[in-house]
Amino acid sequence: VVVVVVFTLQSTGYCLLPLLYTLSNTMGNKKVQDKVLEFIEWDQNPTTKAEAEAILARDDESEMEAKFGSRMAFGTAGLRAAMGAGWKCMNELTVLQTSQGVCTYLQESFPGEKLSVVIGYDGRHNSTNFGLRTAAAFLQKGAKVFLFSSYCPTPYVAFAVTHLKCQAGIMITASHNPKEDNGYKLYWNNGAQIIGPHDKNISDHILKNLAPWSSAWDNDFVHNHKECSDPMKDVATAYNDTIEKVQFKQMPELVSKLKITYTAMHGVGNIFCKSAFVKAGLDPLIPVVEQVDPNPDFPTVKYPNPEEGEGALSLAIATADKNNSTLILANDPDADRLAVAEKQKETGKWRVFTGNELGALFAWWAWHRFESEEKDASKREKGFMLSSTVSSMIAKTIAEQENCYFEDTLTGFKWMGNRARELQAEGYTFLFAFEEAIGFAHGAVVDKDGVSASVVMAELANYLAQEEKQLSDQLECVYDKYGYHATNGSYFICRSQPTIDRIFGNIRKDGNYPTKIGDIAVTGVRDCTVGYDSRQSDKKAKFPIQSGNMITFYLANDSVVTLRTSGTEPKIKYYSEIRSKQARSEYPKIAQELKRTVDMVVEELLKPTENNLEAKS
Repeated sequence: VVVVVVFTLQSTGYCLLPLLYTLSNTMGNKKVQDKVLEFIEWDQNPTTKAEAEAILARDDESEMEAKFGSRMAFGTAGLRAAMGAGWKCMNELTVLQTSQGVCTYLQESFPGEKLSVVIGYDGRHNSTNFGLRTAAAFLQKGAKVFLFSSYCPTPYVAFAVTHLKCQAGIMITASHNPKEDNGYKLYWNNGAQIIGPHDKNISDHILKNLAPWSSAWDNDFVHNHKECSDPMKDVATAYNDTIEKVQFKQMPELVSKLKITYTAMHGVGNIFCKSAFVKAGLDPLIPVVEQVDPNPDFPTVKYPNPEEGEGALSLAIATADKNNSTLILANDPDADRLAVAEKQKETGKWRVFTGNELGALFAWWAWHRFESEEKDASKREKGFMLSSTVSSMIAKTIAEQENCYFEDTLTGFKWMGNRARELQAEGYTFLFAFEEAIGFAHGAVVDKDGVSASVVMAELANYLAQEEKQLSDQLECVYDKYGYHATNGSYFICRSQPTIDRIFGNIRKDGNYPTKIGDIAVTGVRDCTVGYDSRQSDKKAKFPIQSGNMITFYLANDSVVTLRTSGTEPKIKYYSEIRSKQARSEYPKIAQELKRTVDMVVEELLKPTENNLEAKS
């Protein structure tokens, strides 16, 4: 046994305090201990530094390995993890190192240019300090930094990148994750989230820039720097000015008395949605008082995720009922997504729309506006819509029937955003993009945007109310015209990577995919993890190979079912759809057949009981 003496600089004052640790004198332990000591040496946040010192003192090898054994991986979604001490956690040191890596990579990517970045953050614990560490890194390398002076919604950062002509934008947020988490999202100079190979290149640059630069921990350096400014007022004004571009120019003067309830889900969206509604000329929202202001502890919800359905919206429903409101709009904590619920006239019950149903309504409305305003048929053909490949293909059906352009992309707005910019450069007009996880983009921002989506949805609902129709009525009309698109999706929680690997390995069987699921023949298989698609002549998938698992089955009953792992949460998700031109009276049978199909896929391929998978609550 050896005694190691570590001297640490006390956070108040300048005396050196010796800390004594008795460590097991084993070579296996020393490697991870060195990683803990390195963290303690570099970290100047007193809370996480003390946490690391306590972990080292406990000399628990499994605990040290869990937090310090390896680094968080920087992916196309950036970083997202629990906050705390350690290389696997979100903390000021790992954020600083990430920013140093991003900064040097941007310098290489834009040689000879004056570097400028915009940095925003949400209302989560530590988000402000993470923003300061990010700003410090860039300022030390001579960059112009636009650092928001207060919390802002994620779409403001995506918008600000192109508005301010920055090379990149960074948003500190973990979106709708639990309160223990935080994250780091990166936008490229086109205002879209990064795609490969940027993530790998940035990871390499992070590893080359681990030691904190000289002024990395100096908040006064950031606050007093001449190259650091607050873009809030400019960005808010410019963003709200773009709201007019997503409004229906031929909208009749509103006379409906539709009352709309709004919840920010303890996030940042309230003040930004309020100002957008004012700009759009819409009536004020009825706030859910208990959830309208940012609170990083999310005290009134189990998960701060409006996608979870009626349970997450219970307070919003109570507020709406109290105020005779029949429509609820709900943002997630960073206001980049939108959930919608509507009180049904016939039953008095609340209906929470799925992301695919909202996608159908938005897609119809986007086309209706565009068709009404653009009289040149050749220009209408250049209008385009996008959706992720696991989402409903309703936008594809509308595009095919109305003779405009559509593409599906891999899952995630990083793919849709970058493809949107490419199509715009070719002269196409961006109408709408969506993913089933209640993410929607209209116009100025090519990333999911819950603020503009709230305005568009409110305008659509008011437009329908003029005709004494509800959103649910219009959804039926969309299906009548374009065919019923039944969808069924959910997820299982699985925190064991070996279990996930085994599940998908059993499905692949070295290329011998299932040929039958239950009593339904498999007519095609696409595996984006290995780049395989049995439907193509060369057997190659059109999408780039993915780091996570994603396998799609095309079945003889015309259903499509996809299984994939989440890139930001410990989930195995499933998605499914059947498209049919049958009459409304057949809808229940179609939905039941899809449910039967999904049940067989889940039981035969995921085997939730055998694999101890936790179903969505």
